[in-house]
Amino acid sequence: MATEPFSSSSPPAAVSPKLIDSPTMRRAGRELLSLGLMDARNHTLHLFGQYQNALESLNFKAAPQPGINPPLWMLGHAGWFQERWIGRNLQRSQGSRCEPALSRLASIEPNADRWWDPGQAAPEDRWALDLPDMNHCRGYLLETLESTLDLLEKAEGDDDGLYFYRLALFHEDLQGEAMVWMAQALGLPLDRPLQNAFRPAPMALREPLLIPATTWQMGSGAGAGAGFSFDNEQRVHSVSVPEFEIDAQAVTWAQYIEFVADGGYDREDLWHPGGWQWLQGAAAQGDGRRGPRYVEQISIGSGAVIQTRFGQATRMQGNQPALHACWWEADAWCRWAGRRLPAEVEWEVAARTATQRGFRWGDVWEWTGTTFRPYPGFAPGPHQAYSQPCFGTHKVLRGASFATRARLKHPCFRSFHLPERDDVFCGFRSCAP
Repeated sequence: MATEPFSSSSPPAAVSPKLIDSPTMRRAGRELLSLGLMDARNHTLHLFGQYQNALESLNFKAAPQPGINPPLWMLGHAGWFQERWIGRNLQRSQGSRCEPALSRLASIEPNADRWWDPGQAAPEDRWALDLPDMNHCRGYLLETLESTLDLLEKAEGDDDGLYFYRLALFHEDLQGEAMVWMAQALGLPLDRPLQNAFRPAPMALREPLLIPATTWQMGSGAGAGAGFSFDNEQRVHSVSVPEFEIDAQAVTWAQYIEFVADGGYDREDLWHPGGWQWLQGAAAQGDGRRGPRYVEQISIGSGAVIQTRFGQATRMQGNQPALHACWWEADAWCRWAGRRLPAEVEWEVAARTATQRGFRWGDVWEWTGTTFRPYPGFAPGPHQAYSQPCFGTHKVLRGASFATRARLKHPCFRSFHLPERDDVFCGFRSCAP
């Protein structure tokens, strides 16, 4: 049995909010998990309030975009996922050994699967669904959370018994960040405190770091007492890593402007063939790309970058990380600079061993040069739709962004997107060739 961080007699006031939102939540016990689940749900509802302010008068309708879900779908899906894997799951106590195809209990909402199951509602069909109104969705979220917390009180305190509660927590955190970049894509204004929170910070620039050769134990552990890990992080395996040089921080706007000034978007020799095809396709559709997404103006002479941030044109600072560059653009910049994107193992080694020497991460999700593939010995978790369908086609991003909850900021976490994806809060850093 795992030792819980706080006994059942510990008053909630004794729990630091920083602990609830920290990477230690991967090993959280029952009491800490209950607080984390409530915190995640409050965050979801607070973010949805931004959509309510902007879209309630329009019945939450917006122009459909690739990768953007209806706000009411996102709201209901958070409750659906939690109920699907906890309240309706007859094998929830078995953790990652659960058989996902086995029958499950009925939902408290008869239409829940039709509305919010991604397997039944494809992304292109979600805007046409007869989704319930906001109050109905909020009521469903309240009922599902109450059920989850009741079941959590009775759950075994080991990793198996708490697996799905941890999974539901991190899933809702991922959904929360998606709601932020969806607000950016839709141009929704945010309350001033959120505007201040959801922006990249200026960085003190440091010289690149030389990382010595090593044999690296890559991946998250499994087994009793190891805590939670996503299936694509498993299993631990050895990787031989030669010496390499890596930037101490993400590439900045000042550095990116030099690429634009040198004709970076006009020189086919700088682009991967797939990237050049993507660039020409964007131009043919009337979206002549001259900078990362949401950039309205790049002034070569003054160095000014104007990027739309939540519906407002904003001047970006030269020492802020370049934001919303897709993998193709990141790769082209590296070719232009005579460098390359880091392999994900290189990024992980630097994040684990070089922070005291100035390696900074967590400002933006960072593209790596690695195609998303399973680690040796991979076995899919019960939520099989998470990783497996994306192997071989997506690129790995590492780190975190300003919109990522702190409990998700783990150096082993692997994010992954198609190389043309640029609506997430992504940037990059480079390595010597």
